[in-house]
Amino acid sequence: MKTYCRSRKTKNTRHLPQELIIQILLRLPVKSLVRFKCVCKSWLSLISDSHFSLSHFEQIATRTERLVFFEPSAVEVRSIDFNAPLYDDSASAVLNLNFLPPKPYDVRIRGSCRGFVLLECCQSLWMWNPSTGVHKQLSSSPTMPNKDPMLLTFLLGFWYDHSTDDYLVVKVLRMAFSFVSANRVEIFSVRANAWKEIEGLHFSYLNCFNDIKVGLLFNGALHWLVDRYDLGKNVILVFDLRKRSFSEIPLPREFEWDYNRCDLVVLGKIPSLCVVGCCSPAELWVMEEYKDHSSWTKTIVVSVDDIPTKYFSPICSTNCNDIVGIDGSTGLAKCSDKGKVQEHRYWSSSYTSEVAVYKEGLVTLLSQRRSCFSPYRLQVAVYIESLLSLPCAW
Repeated sequence: MKTYCRSRKTKNTRHLPQELIIQILLRLPVKSLVRFKCVCKSWLSLISDSHFSLSHFEQIATRTERLVFFEPSAVEVRSIDFNAPLYDDSASAVLNLNFLPPKPYDVRIRGSCRGFVLLECCQSLWMWNPSTGVHKQLSSSPTMPNKDPMLLTFLLGFWYDHSTDDYLVVKVLRMAFSFVSANRVEIFSVRANAWKEIEGLHFSYLNCFNDIKVGLLFNGALHWLVDRYDLGKNVILVFDLRKRSFSEIPLPREFEWDYNRCDLVVLGKIPSLCVVGCCSPAELWVMEEYKDHSSWTKTIVVSVDDIPTKYFSPICSTNCNDIVGIDGSTGLAKCSDKGKVQEHRYWSSSYTSEVAVYKEGLVTLLSQRRSCFSPYRLQVAVYIESLLSLPCAW
């Protein structure tokens, strides 16, 4: 009996090498790692370490992308695995925004970068990691509406600067109730916890509805679809993050969509900048060579007859090259890379009750008005699951 007990004790006290444990943990999803913090103090310390978090994020093969999805006055916020079928309830999870002011409040997504989502609520900006719940309220800008009511933010961007390990927010402002050039550009640094103005920039761009246009991050630059009012045409405005300078990309000559019915998106396993006309039928144009105007090519025409709103704005592409987008109201749709709609799902119980009460034609008309002309549409963004925390201030 004694011999048996000694051998049993010896077997139970064997440990894997620390290096092997680390390599195993680095290959696990974020959801599992968050739970494994409770295993023991050493694992809590390891998984919470910033170097481990960074190494895990840089494991490209194990990265998981999801959608954060809610209405502006959301009752609940959802995280959705867009590679799964839209009707797979196990592929979505409810998140909370309990760090924001008490309801009722209006929440907007203003960007997504490196695992963090930028939110705006009650005229304040918040950085939020949906995977871990880490969050931070950003300092108020010098041009908050209550401080300078004549300046309006109409372009906003969010990105990460690898050279300084810093998250940055850019705001482009213009005079309210005036067709004059934007006269202020500000950048917020999380590390410095301060806003800084870029001086000497003047250009002639506008946005519809006085809403805020969110910048699309691609190829080291932020991109916005804007109205070049002095020339009477729409263009893609580009802000180079390193040079702190602006430039333009013309839209395809054959692209004739109205400004408020089109969007920018980055799609594909080899990411490409795309512009899409969102209403019936939805047309997807791809810029095959970046900043080469002659390389615009119409690749997909999506027949939206199977979507009640007759509207489709792409968000992302799945591992199988399907395209996931919003219907402009409270639903998601998925189509093939040939443009055939495969799935459509509403996520709002209040909207589905309307479908049961009203005739299809009326519901479609209401949805089109809400999606194509209202800035208060569904809030959705792609984010990468990560354990990353915010950088410390200098």
